[in-house]
Amino acid sequence: MADKKKHGKRYSEEQIVKVLQEVEKGMSITEVCREHGISDQTYRNWRKRYGGMDVSDVKEMRRLAAENTRLKRIVADQALTIQMLEDVNSKKW
Repeated sequence: MADKKKHGKRYSEEQIVKVLQEVEKGMSITEVCREHGISDQTYRNWRKRYGGMDVSDVKEMRRLAAENTRLKRIVADQALTIQMLEDVNSKKW
Protein backbone atom coordinates (compact mmCIF):
# COMPACT_ATOMS: atom_id res chain seq x y z
CA MET A 1 0.00 0.00 0.00
CA ALA A 2 3.01 2.26 0.40
CA ASP A 3 2.95 2.82 -3.38
CA LYS A 4 -0.52 4.40 -3.15
CA LYS A 5 0.75 7.43 -1.23
CA LYS A 6 -0.10 10.85 -2.62
CA HIS A 7 1.62 14.18 -2.26
CA GLY A 8 -0.07 16.73 -0.03
CA LYS A 9 -2.88 14.72 1.50
CA ARG A 10 -1.08 11.41 1.34
CA TYR A 11 -3.91 9.07 2.26
CA SER A 12 -7.61 9.12 1.46
CA GLU A 13 -10.02 8.57 4.31
CA GLU A 14 -10.72 5.09 2.99
CA GLN A 15 -7.00 4.28 3.01
CA ILE A 16 -6.70 5.59 6.58
CA VAL A 17 -9.52 3.31 7.74
CA LYS A 18 -7.79 0.34 6.09
CA VAL A 19 -4.52 1.20 7.87
CA LEU A 20 -6.36 1.35 11.20
CA GLN A 21 -8.02 -1.98 10.48
CA GLU A 22 -4.60 -3.61 10.01
CA VAL A 23 -3.85 -2.86 13.67
CA GLU A 24 -7.29 -4.15 14.69
CA LYS A 25 -6.48 -7.41 12.88
CA GLY A 26 -3.41 -7.93 15.04
CA MET A 27 -0.45 -6.14 13.46
CA SER A 28 1.57 -3.98 15.83
CA ILE A 29 1.22 -0.21 15.63
CA THR A 30 4.96 0.16 15.08
CA GLU A 31 4.91 -2.34 12.22
CA VAL A 32 1.93 -0.65 10.52
CA CYS A 33 3.46 2.82 10.92
CA ARG A 34 6.76 1.66 9.44
CA GLU A 35 5.05 -0.11 6.53
CA HIS A 36 3.00 2.97 5.59
CA GLY A 37 5.62 5.60 6.37
CA ILE A 38 3.64 7.37 9.09
CA SER A 39 4.55 8.44 12.61
CA ASP A 40 3.01 7.08 15.80
CA GLN A 41 1.45 10.51 16.32
CA THR A 42 -0.18 10.39 12.90
CA TYR A 43 -1.56 6.95 13.72
CA ARG A 44 -2.96 8.23 17.02
CA ASN A 45 -4.57 11.23 15.29
CA TRP A 46 -6.13 8.95 12.68
CA ARG A 47 -7.39 6.55 15.36
CA LYS A 48 -8.92 9.45 17.28
CA ARG A 49 -10.77 10.67 14.21
CA TYR A 50 -11.56 7.46 12.32
CA GLY A 51 -11.27 4.72 14.95
CA GLY A 52 -14.00 2.10 14.75
CA MET A 53 -15.21 3.26 11.35
CA ASP A 54 -15.66 1.18 8.21
CA VAL A 55 -15.08 2.48 4.70
CA SER A 56 -18.86 2.81 4.31
CA ASP A 57 -18.97 4.97 7.46
CA VAL A 58 -16.36 7.31 5.99
CA LYS A 59 -18.32 7.59 2.75
CA GLU A 60 -21.49 8.37 4.72
CA MET A 61 -19.60 10.97 6.80
CA ARG A 62 -18.36 12.63 3.60
CA ARG A 63 -21.89 12.61 2.12
CA LEU A 64 -23.33 14.16 5.27
CA ALA A 65 -20.62 16.84 5.32
CA ALA A 66 -21.43 17.76 1.71
CA GLU A 67 -25.15 17.89 2.52
CA ASN A 68 -24.43 20.08 5.55
CA THR A 69 -22.39 22.47 3.40
CA ARG A 70 -25.21 22.64 0.85
CA LEU A 71 -27.80 23.38 3.55
CA LYS A 72 -25.61 26.08 5.12
CA ARG A 73 -25.31 27.74 1.72
CA ILE A 74 -29.12 27.70 1.33
CA VAL A 75 -29.60 29.28 4.76
CA ALA A 76 -27.00 31.96 4.00
CA ASP A 77 -28.70 32.76 0.67
CA GLN A 78 -32.08 33.02 2.39
CA ALA A 79 -30.64 35.31 5.09
CA LEU A 80 -29.21 37.59 2.40
CA THR A 81 -32.55 37.66 0.58
CA ILE A 82 -34.41 38.51 3.78
CA GLN A 83 -31.91 41.28 4.60
CA MET A 84 -32.22 42.71 1.09
CA LEU A 85 -36.02 42.69 1.28
CA GLU A 86 -35.94 44.35 4.71
CA ASP A 87 -33.61 47.06 3.36
CA VAL A 88 -35.88 47.70 0.36
CA ASN A 89 -38.97 47.71 2.56
CA SER A 90 -37.51 50.15 5.08
CA LYS A 91 -36.79 52.89 2.49
CA LYS A 92 -39.32 55.68 2.21
CA TRP A 93 -40.74 56.08 -1.26
